[in-house]
Amino acid sequence: QVQLVESGGGLVQAGGSLRLSCTASGRTVSDYAMGWFRQAPGKEREFVATVIWSFGTTVYTNSVKGRFTISGDRAKNMMYLQMNSLKPEDTAVYYCAATVNRYGSRLYSEYDYWGQGTQVTVSS
Repeated sequence: QVQLVESGGGLVQAGGSLRLSCTASGRTVSDYAMGWFRQAPGKEREFVATVIWSFGTTVYTNSVKGRFTISGDRAKNMMYLQMNSLKPEDTAVYYCAATVNRYGSRLYSEYDYWGQGTQVTVSS
């Protein structure tokens, strides 16, 4: 099993930046594909980005392409989400997740482990 803890959320003005971190413990992140999801009030949890260590690839949802960057440091068992040019519609609780499916997925139902979430609020 792996335990995930997010950090780095907060309140930022539109156009600003935040960097989220996900600390993994229990097993190495290389054993999983990992991703970021978010959930706004009254909405379903949605896919943001995933990193597939096996292939060295990243995938993003269209609304964050060019603004967000997912990365990781396998030696430190860490994953990051750099968020630039933030918009009010990016406001949500952001979750770090891991799946044993090494090909990764956009579907939250395919992720096996989740962090507790970190709030990101973007003011206009």
